[in-house]
Amino acid sequence: MAKNIAEQIVEMLESANVKRIYAVTGDSLNHLNAAVKKSSIKWIHVRHEEVGAYAAAAEAELDGFAVCAGSSGPGHVHLINGVYEAHRSHVPMLVIASTIPSDEMGTDYFQETNTIKLFDDCSYYNQMITRPEQVQRTVQTAIQHAISKKGVAVIGLPGDVSEMNAEEGTTSTQIFKTNPIVRPSDEELTHLAKIINESEKVTIYCGIGAENANPEVVGLSKFLKAPVGYSFRGKMAIQPNNPNEVGLTGLLGFPSAYHAMHDADLVILLGTDFPYQKFMPVKNKIVQIDESPERLGRRAKLELGLTGDVRETIKALLPLLKEKTDAHFLNQQIEFYGKVKENQLAYVKDFGKEDAIQPEYVAHTLDRIAKKDAIFTVDTGMCCVWGARFITGTGERKMLGSFNHGSMANAMPMAIGASLAYPDRQVIAMCGDGGLSMLLGDMATIFQYKLPVKLIVFNNRTLGMVKLEMEVGGMPDNETDMINPDFAMVAQAMGYPGKNVHKPEEVEAAIEECLNYNGPYLLNIFTNPNALALPPKIDFDQVIGMTKSMAQLMLGGKMEEVLETVKSNYKHIKGLL
Repeated sequence: MAKNIAEQIVEMLESANVKRIYAVTGDSLNHLNAAVKKSSIKWIHVRHEEVGAYAAAAEAELDGFAVCAGSSGPGHVHLINGVYEAHRSHVPMLVIASTIPSDEMGTDYFQETNTIKLFDDCSYYNQMITRPEQVQRTVQTAIQHAISKKGVAVIGLPGDVSEMNAEEGTTSTQIFKTNPIVRPSDEELTHLAKIINESEKVTIYCGIGAENANPEVVGLSKFLKAPVGYSFRGKMAIQPNNPNEVGLTGLLGFPSAYHAMHDADLVILLGTDFPYQKFMPVKNKIVQIDESPERLGRRAKLELGLTGDVRETIKALLPLLKEKTDAHFLNQQIEFYGKVKENQLAYVKDFGKEDAIQPEYVAHTLDRIAKKDAIFTVDTGMCCVWGARFITGTGERKMLGSFNHGSMANAMPMAIGASLAYPDRQVIAMCGDGGLSMLLGDMATIFQYKLPVKLIVFNNRTLGMVKLEMEVGGMPDNETDMINPDFAMVAQAMGYPGKNVHKPEEVEAAIEECLNYNGPYLLNIFTNPNALALPPKIDFDQVIGMTKSMAQLMLGGKMEEVLETVKSNYKHIKGLL
């Protein structure tokens, strides 16, 4: 019996070492589903395609490539949020967007969408297969784009085309995973070395692009007596075994990293496309090294921008540098970082009260008890703050989140992909109550595949980050409160243990029980809804905004909420002054 196109595609995916396809099956996807059933690939039946895209994005970040799929119209429209996440995080992912019969296109047919237009803004490659002769070349090209350009590739696949007889092509079906050595030219390195040698106070700031260069970054910082800051995505790789680290900056960061960058004569940006321009210094020299030249200079005014792999660039640069002997600037920044960390622990020691447990205490306890190679996923919002500030990089841990796209509800879906890719590792999802509520249905997927995911719910009964954004903008928060279901009972209804934690003295034992359980487990912790995440730099406008919003709350009769907010955050506010 002749092989059909769906089977041909699946064979190519097997050759590319694909282990799973995350999807909800249906009409136009059914032939692909049937082909997968006969293969070594596992079809992961999620409840919502957005969850499938997020799960695939997590697997792709951990393993280098993954696949998700969505059926006609609504199915692949549901994928779009997770697809944006993968593309903006620069992880290689293939999307199979099956669609209506090819002879019905352009007739306003049932569930018709234009996949080319739909995915154009969140992909590097986006093509429709309409003929058997296209299949091999299109699939190979799509995968090659995804892994080489580090982003999303999309294949549109009409349902009728997927059942046509396959034809062998004349072009390559092999996937080429190249690993070139890319660094600046000798002339450029000499120019960079001159700038560094002439600067007395140097700060290094690293992003995810430096994740494979920890020893080189640490060696460079020691040689230059330079403090090292990092982005959230860079933390897990750059923090470990780094005596000169001073934390991260940005909205989630510490004053120490902010000050180290602003007090330096020269800031060296390594593999970072840090998005917030207002946290970048403007009065000192900045040089940037990135493997993608199009990113150079778009976040800060540069003295010099160079293209290169961070590890190879540092190796080539070091022989051209003069070792610095004055460690005063470095010691000053490390001392300040020590004070900042001491201030952070104030909330760990004063861990809140019943139904108002300090989330910092929860995150710190989780960090202490979790395994050294745990994989953490964090929901966008306040969970990102607690993860950024309290989960420690060990060199083996990973932390995944929607760091560029900034979407809610990503933690639980990403934990699904991480646990399927690494079933023997501890996978911990730090979920906000708002995020978990948004895609609650896929808690059933965790049970269906018996994934040992640990869901830690920071249940503050509010959209915490949005509430803070409104208050610093001078607006009293409105419709940010949430009346939640009993998440522990929801977990039990889904088939696995769930437990509510109301008192701070119950936290440690509950986390121990959760992490040690052999299977999925949900821990619903009632955290302080008035705990705020203040950035390392507070503008006068933000102070005025917060004052206005607090005053409006007082005039509106919400004096109790004002007092609780001030009391909950007095130590933090004091520490920033």
